[in-house]
Amino acid sequence: MKLLFDENLSYKLSHNLTDLFPDSTHVSALSLLQASDQVIWAAARNGGITIVTKDEDFPELAIIMGHPPKVIWIKLGNCSTGQVESLIRWRVDEIRAFINDPDVSVLELT
Repeated sequence: MKLLFDENLSYKLSHNLTDLFPDSTHVSALSLLQASDQVIWAAARNGGITIVTKDEDFPELAIIMGHPPKVIWIKLGNCSTGQVESLIRWRVDEIRAFINDPDVSVLELT
């Protein structure tokens, strides 16, 4: 299971969560910083990667276009990287079930 962390989340998350999602990456590692949402969407779709974001644009794209890719929407507001990491660790089973569910496009994590 691969996660792609959007630029509004720290690149450190892809490293800190390798024990749970070893093939995860950040948009910066794919030279996609400041890329349009459509370019990031296409890269995630082509790579079989689930987008993790704090931005509501990707969930909206998922509703309009369907999946793949799937989108995990972090809705914590202003928070630290450690808080995002803790949330993902706490909800890992739900995240894995979501990624494997063929019928759901967006998972909101609060």
